[in-house]
Amino acid sequence: MNRIKTLIIDDEWLIRSELKTMLVQYPNIDVIGEAANVMDALKLYETMKPDLVFLDIQLPGGSGFDFLSRVNGNFKLVFITAFDQFLNEAKRYRAIDYLMKPISKDKLSRVIRKL
Repeated sequence: MNRIKTLIIDDEWLIRSELKTMLVQYPNIDVIGEAANVMDALKLYETMKPDLVFLDIQLPGGSGFDFLSRVNGNFKLVFITAFDQFLNEAKRYRAIDYLMKPISKDKLSRVIRKL
């Protein structure tokens, strides 16, 4: 089974920590890095080349959409946010899913099955 190199981009430490803890139960998901702002996310993305990105929309130094406009690559995308008003804009990026915070195990399981 191929391991899915995964990057978590969220400004909230607790959200990143909880998501990493939940992802441990999926042996094919390999969290290779995490970032709390757009600049760190761009650096990590360039060096790690993830297959999957969990991306918050509101970040220090810009938005998740700013991050997406500055990266080129073929990766799967899951938005994680506390705000549903970005749903229409998020749809343009063909995300696998749009998870509302707090992230439930059931919803995360649904996303992993879609992969």
